Amino acid sequence: METDCLFCKIVAKEIPAEIVHETGRTLAFRDINPQAPTHVLVITKDHHADAGAVADADEGLADEMLKAARAIAREEGVAEAGYRLVFNTGAGAGQTVFHAHLHVLGGRDLRWPPG
Repeated sequence: METDCLFCKIVAKEIPAEIVHETGRTLAFRDINPQAPTHVLVITKDHHADAGAVADADEGLADEMLKAARAIAREEGVAEAGYRLVFNTGAGAGQTVFHAHLHVLGGRDLRWPPG
């Protein structure tokens, strides 16, 4: 755990979040600034700075994040209509919390390219 990391504090239950899904190595909760009717963040319970660090860290961890996202899409009722998965990796890509997280977005038309 990184002591100054917002998402590590959520994993440790030091900061409240609306948790919607949990596995042994992931935790998913609603984004506090949703960009779509369904906007859930899937994070790793262990601290990894970004998607690249997840890919390097542990065989199967990225897969577990994707499986959690799929389960959330089904639970939220957006799996059939379509949903978007987004990793922002690095400040230049819009990452603001440097703990790996996967956005699950759905429930509205998600045109491409995004803004």
